[in-house]
Amino acid sequence: MSHQGPQTFSRVTASQERVPHYKQKLLEELGESWLPYLTPRDAEFHQLSWFLLLPTKLECKSPEVNIGTDPICQCSIYNVASLPNVWKTRYSKLFLRKADKIPQELHHIVQEAFLTLQKHDCFFQDLVRIKEKDFLTPVSRILIGNPGCTYKYLNTRLFTVPWPMEDYEIKYCHPELFAACKALIKLNDYLNVEAVQALQEQNLSETKETENTAVTDREQDFSTFIKGSLLEVQSSLYTPRNDCTSLKYRTSYNLTLLNYMDPLQMPYLKQEPYFGMGNMAVSWHHDENLIERSTVAVYNYSCEGSACDKVNEQYVEGRDPADWHVGLKVAWDIKTPGLAIPLHPGDCYFMLDDLNMTHQHCVLAGFEPRFSSTHRVAECSTGTLEYIFGQCEFALQNLQVDSDSAALSLKSLEVQVVKEVEGIHNEVEFEWLRQFWFQGKRYRKCTDWWFEPMAKLEEFWKKMEFMTSLVLCEVGKGERTMEQRNEIISCFLPLLTERQELRKEWTARCQCQLAMSLPEEQKPKCHPLWKDDDPSMPLPYDLEEVIANLQTLLE
Repeated sequence: MSHQGPQTFSRVTASQERVPHYKQKLLEELGESWLPYLTPRDAEFHQLSWFLLLPTKLECKSPEVNIGTDPICQCSIYNVASLPNVWKTRYSKLFLRKADKIPQELHHIVQEAFLTLQKHDCFFQDLVRIKEKDFLTPVSRILIGNPGCTYKYLNTRLFTVPWPMEDYEIKYCHPELFAACKALIKLNDYLNVEAVQALQEQNLSETKETENTAVTDREQDFSTFIKGSLLEVQSSLYTPRNDCTSLKYRTSYNLTLLNYMDPLQMPYLKQEPYFGMGNMAVSWHHDENLIERSTVAVYNYSCEGSACDKVNEQYVEGRDPADWHVGLKVAWDIKTPGLAIPLHPGDCYFMLDDLNMTHQHCVLAGFEPRFSSTHRVAECSTGTLEYIFGQCEFALQNLQVDSDSAALSLKSLEVQVVKEVEGIHNEVEFEWLRQFWFQGKRYRKCTDWWFEPMAKLEEFWKKMEFMTSLVLCEVGKGERTMEQRNEIISCFLPLLTERQELRKEWTARCQCQLAMSLPEEQKPKCHPLWKDDDPSMPLPYDLEEVIANLQTLLE
């Protein structure tokens, strides 16, 4: 039997006008009713569970055993036809690994790493931007991963605390932090192996299901059947060479976003709006900015021995509110029941292949404090130091310095060159410098690794400020035809206007009430920031007058 949550509160709020149209429409269709969802109390859930708990073996001695009723069987690829079709097609890409199947030594060092990071105050609530409003996340986070990588979510770029890697010299603020980061890269390696195996087993399961269906349903002569079977086998054995590369590519985690929350310290938690699942730590979402069809792996650790049994919490029919759960649903689908899957200390789950794209997930709060490590293949094509330094190098190629006088000049004023350079100028300032300093001094809690490259980026950015001033000088000289001048201004002005608007926005964000409420070391810093009469800067911080002059020239 599927569960529906208690109808004890209204989901109609003053903020409904701000939710996306499709979400609003879904809430209106539901009215005060709830969508059904499954928990471990349902027989259907356990059928689904044994299908999802992929084995370490690929064969079963008794292919006639019903995996929905016999938990002893370690095989999930036989008799899948006995399960409702919806489960096979809708949730087959969720892979669960229970804590007792994971090496105890790994549990020990990873859970110790969580506690070490908490001890050194390395978890921070993020001040994120949603629909032009700032919000403080209820969950505290830290990003750990490959040196020089970043991860962007909700308009916030996080910078990795680098885990130990060859060829990188990383100085941690305490030896315990080195041990913690080392433990997390070991977990990362383990989850990578598990993810590859899970995908391989899933592919084999799908192949066998296809073969079994073909044997049952095909009505053709024996020779045709043999020919078709051989072709199927050949196609599965001789896969394109890049398939293995793709599999590795989609499971090579380059970072992990660690989360921590103590529900008892939260004054308010959102209620799950569609199924009535109770308190949410993280709302329904797709994970952002990942390599397409990449697997997300999550290690869960909820602290035991807290005072949760003393809490007088109203019991939510369906899931046990004392336990943390991951909720899963098909995105914007009201026909397929959702899932609420309990997470016990040391459990892992994997969202394989395109599951993160086709489904949404949420995190349902229990009573105890909880850590998680969410390993991702982040889409970093524009989010690494290597990338942004490359952008700077390209832009600065248009700047030349006189060997005698040291005077600066531009090599080219071609419209496309000016447009590309000024675009990179904005990218460095607003996607890197201001994002980094908006997070205050938090990164000093773990390591000073980022401060040297950010100082170098700022040097490049300052040179681009001079390049902008040189463009302004050239268009004001009157040495070009009006048509040439207007063409340069027309491509240049929108980028300058964007710069002005973004500076105003970031300045306001740094001064907002939420920002001011943060601890001193976490308060956003509006940087770069300078006074208009600063002799070291070629242009004022406020570009309003500069923009007005350019608009006058165009008239």
